[in-house]
Amino acid sequence: MKQEDLHKYERELYKEGVNLIAGVDEVGRGPLYGPVVAAAVILPQDYHLEGLTDSKKLSAKKRDLFYDIIKEHALSIGVSFVSAKRIDEINIYEATKEAMYDAISKLDIEPDHVLIDAMKLPNLKMPSTSIIKGDAKSESIAAASVIAKVERDRLLDKEGEKYPNYGFERHKGYPTKAHIEAVIKYGVLEEYRRTFEPIKSIINGSEINESSKTKRRKTKTRKTGTRKTTKA
Repeated sequence: MKQEDLHKYERELYKEGVNLIAGVDEVGRGPLYGPVVAAAVILPQDYHLEGLTDSKKLSAKKRDLFYDIIKEHALSIGVSFVSAKRIDEINIYEATKEAMYDAISKLDIEPDHVLIDAMKLPNLKMPSTSIIKGDAKSESIAAASVIAKVERDRLLDKEGEKYPNYGFERHKGYPTKAHIEAVIKYGVLEEYRRTFEPIKSIINGSEINESSKTKRRKTKTRKTGTRKTTKA
């Protein structure tokens, strides 16, 4: 993807007279352990970071580099962590929305427009645009993706130090074979998502489906299309 594609949505909004744009993204919908994390980032107008893209496409070293640069130059950053317990209470889709709303509310500056990766947040008081795969199409969303990813990864690194038998620093809570084997051997910790398979089956003592040992089907929320704009 061409780097200039990351500026398309921002340029259009600036031409319309919008001054402050917040990009919003989340990380951690698929893991069995830990919170879902959302970040909201407002970058200065015409501020570009060469090479910035979806955090999943960046190496850990590059993510850390961009994280430091974004933290230094962003006009405002909001980060929200929604716990495994809350995810179990309201489901991962609603928990993701809750994290996004909360991250936006933590911005020191109120944005004029919000660009969101895939999700629709109809209760925002300002206009917003939902962009499918927005973390690879909008620099503001890509910046939020990096912040959320690094924040969550660092949290899981600390969990790995706290619980060395589980390997959180390696798999970040995602359902790898080694991770599932560790849960079966050492038990279900407090921050496991008890409504997620195979954690649910492990707790209930049920037979674990072979496919759920290495992957969990994610709730499908992303539809075809590229953008949806909501007026406040």
